[in-house]
Amino acid sequence: MTPVADHIARLSSKLSKLIRNYRALEKEHEKVKAELERRMSAEEELRSRHAALEQQLALLNASSGETDEQGRRELERKLSHYIREIDRCIALLGD
Repeated sequence: MTPVADHIARLSSKLSKLIRNYRALEKEHEKVKAELERRMSAEEELRSRHAALEQQLALLNASSGETDEQGRRELERKLSHYIREIDRCIALLGD
């Protein structure tokens, strides 16, 4: 083989190897991307479940009647927040 043909053959070999590696990395990237989306979805579900459980706990503590001063203030703060949100929604509906 001539030096030019030999050089082209080596370049072709390296290029095909590079393409194979690129395709393998693309597949791995897609797998990692899918795993990330799955985990983010699971995390969001856990966050919403946590928020719901926190709300249930607050309601249970409020309904037991045995709240301390801090718990009572927190309950009043949350109730005030809910009332402001309801008033805001009513105002938006009235427009």
